Amino acid sequence: MKITKDTFLADILKYPEAEKVLAKYNLPCLSCPFAQYEVKNLKIGDVCKMYNIDIKKLLKELEGGLPR
Repeated sequence: MKITKDTFLADILKYPEAEKVLAKYNLPCLSCPFAQYEVKNLKIGDVCKMYNIDIKKLLKELEGGLPR
């Protein structure tokens, strides 16, 4: 799976490996009850911008840890 800043969080979370990487970055959306309803509309780039997460570093780590 190719992940970009425009990939929806819901698509990324289909992979258990991705959830581990996102948790490492303390992504608030993983534990926020309200966000669970919105993950289909949240893009990873937007979430990173909101929470000041280095998107390039995160994408590189996600790409390295997901099945091809």
